[in-house]
This record gives sequence, structure tokens and C-alpha cells, in this order.
Amino acid sequence: MARNKNLFPFLLITTLFFLWGFAHNLDPILIPHLKKSFTLTTVQATLVDSAVFIAYFFMALPAGFIMRKFGYKIGIITGLLLFATGCYLFIPAANTQQYNFFLVALFIIACGLTTLETAANPYATALGDPTTGTQRLNFTQSFNGLAAFLAPIIGARVILTKGHTDAELNAMTAANRQLALAAEASSVKTPYFILGSVLVIIAIIFALTKLPRIQHTEGRPASKSLFHALAHRHLAWGVAAQFFYVGAQVCVFSLFILYAGKSAALSQVQAADYLGLCGLAFLIGRFLGTGIMQYIAPQRLLASYAAINILLCVVAITATGMITIYAVIAICFFMSVMFPTIFALGIKDLQGDTEFGSSLIIMSIVGGAIVPRIFAYISDATGNIQLGYVVPLGCFVIITLFGLTGCKVVAKDVVEPATVL
Repeated sequence: MARNKNLFPFLLITTLFFLWGFAHNLDPILIPHLKKSFTLTTVQATLVDSAVFIAYFFMALPAGFIMRKFGYKIGIITGLLLFATGCYLFIPAANTQQYNFFLVALFIIACGLTTLETAANPYATALGDPTTGTQRLNFTQSFNGLAAFLAPIIGARVILTKGHTDAELNAMTAANRQLALAAEASSVKTPYFILGSVLVIIAIIFALTKLPRIQHTEGRPASKSLFHALAHRHLAWGVAAQFFYVGAQVCVFSLFILYAGKSAALSQVQAADYLGLCGLAFLIGRFLGTGIMQYIAPQRLLASYAAINILLCVVAITATGMITIYAVIAICFFMSVMFPTIFALGIKDLQGDTEFGSSLIIMSIVGGAIVPRIFAYISDATGNIQLGYVVPLGCFVIITLFGLTGCKVVAKDVVEPATVL
């Protein structure tokens, strides 16, 4: 897959995909945990996602600047250290019992993740034979799916099993209840300290490793501005589609434990195990979808998968019991190819606008900060979290339209397809 001299750097890069996938998929564990520890509403609890995904909006362009100015190696080390700093901040956040402190820590973690994603995706693509760049990227992204499978299962047993049941808390005096909830909030300190320390070690390994220098010499005239890039109709559609896709994905994954407790009466640990199955379905779907695209055009597959998810959202809203859980697991399977497919179709044939187009699509990940809060408002206002699934349903309608018509390139001056990073 990579030449021998690139093998160790490639393996190091691959660890990054697993690490940021693991961090993202601990958030669905943190949401019910912090909701209980700080007695939050669902809307307040979704600030976890807001703190994480708003960082992508603010950090995408600075991260790109770091890569252009100082290179991929410095960018990766910067991302790892930001990631580690956020993890270590969980300790004073737990000690001070401040929910806002947790949100700041998560924002800093996400700034590190944004920097890592900005660096690792193009670096993995370019590290080796250009003709196998897409295969390398698909391989590394599979470890992101592996993390989506493992993180909820591990996180639930490390974090969610440390607390008291609602019945136990209700039986306590007010003072003892407050002490018990404070102790629960502190249960995150050890796992995040360990994660932060692992990240520091990996950053040191990167600093001591000589990474191949990657040059990008497309020979295309540079774009004038973000707005010039956004004039491409299919890019504008791609930004919108990615905004709503990430919003839908975060709704499904981050609120799954709360949803499963209501729709199927599962305990938090049971729900976390099924969330792991959601990650496994996502991983399998990515592998199968990549193979299916050899026979079905990506835009058609995208539209078909999104249309199927519209129907599955109807099941998630109207059904009860375990069928709702199976419907959501199926939604995860059909979401699996959406992010990379929207990304690739959105920056297709942008020529000199490719870099700005890529940044715009990365910035659109901010949908994960906004859309779940609409889900949460509906849930709190109606007292029925299942009704929140009208939000991802609407998102999949937008994605279906993008696959059917929005992704069509209408520019007349296409020279050559842009490289997908």
C-alpha cells in the first residue's frame, strides 16, 4: 500500500484516524453522563456537540494556514498537543464542577481534531503512489469506523457504570445527592488523563520521526476568494449537504443513548452497546459502499441511501420497542458513505478553487453544532425524543436532492477533475 520507506509514517498517520474517531464517539457517552451529573435539559446537554463542532467552523482556515506555512508535521504535532490539552482540562473541569469548563475543554479538543483532520486526510492520500491514494485514504478512514464501534462500548464501562441509579439518587438527601453527582462528574478524569498522555507520547514520536515532505504542485491558478469558490453551484450544494449530513449524523449518534432509553427502555450501558453496533454498521457500510460504487455512480448511491434513511426516520418516529433501535442501526449503515461522497462530489472540477472549496466543506461541519439543538428543542418541547427524528429526516431530504441534481457540475470551463483530499 505504501512503499517501505513510507510504511512507518503511514502507520503513524493511521493512528490519528482512530484517535479522533475515538474522541468523537465518546461524546454520546458524555452527553447522558453530564446531563445527569449537572441535571441538564436535553437542549443544555447538546451543548457538548455545539462546543465540539463549532470548532470546525473557526479552526478550519487557521489549520490550513498552519499546513501551508509550517508543513504537515508541525500541523499534526500542533493538533495532537491541542487535543491533549483539552483532555487534561477535564481534570480541573471536574474538580471545579463547572459545566462550562467541560465545554471549553471539548472546544479545545475539537480544535486539535480539526487540525489533525486538515492534515491527515491529504497527507494519507499523498503518502505513496498517487494511483493508490484513494485506497490509502479508504484504508485509514476504516479505523475511524473501528473507533465508532469501540468507543461507546469502552466509554460506557469506564464512565457510565460509575454512577448511581435515579432511584438511588432520589432516596438521598439533597446534600448527599449533590456529593454523589459531583463524584459522577469526576469519573471522566482518569480516562481523559490517560487519553491525553497517549496523545503526548504520539506527538513526541511524530517529532522524532522524519516524515516524507509532500509537495502539491497542481499548476492551477489560485482562487481569488472563498466567495469566488462558492459561485460553483455544485460546491454551494455540497456545503449545504455536508452541513445537514453532519447535523443528522450527530443527532443519530450523540442522542442515541437518550433515545434508546425512551423508545426501547434500554439502560444506558445496554444502549451504549447498541451504539457500538451502530458504529459497526457504519464501518461495514463504508466498506460495502466503496465496493458498490464500482457499479453504481456515487451520486445515485448517495441519493438512494438518503431516500432509504428518510423511510427509516419515519420508523424511528412512529414505532416502539426494539424495532426503533434496529431502524437507527440501519440509518447508520446507510449514512456510512455520505460524508466522503458529498465531499468528493462537492469539490469535483473546482480547479483553482479546490483548496477554498475543501475549507468551506470542512467549515460546514458546524452543522453538528446547530442541527442537534433543533432536535433537542423538539424533544424538550414535546416530551417525546422520538419526534426529534423529524430533524434528521429533513436533513436526508436535502442530501437526496443533492445526489439527484445539486451535485451536477454546470461550469463550462472544466479542465480536469480536482484531486480529492
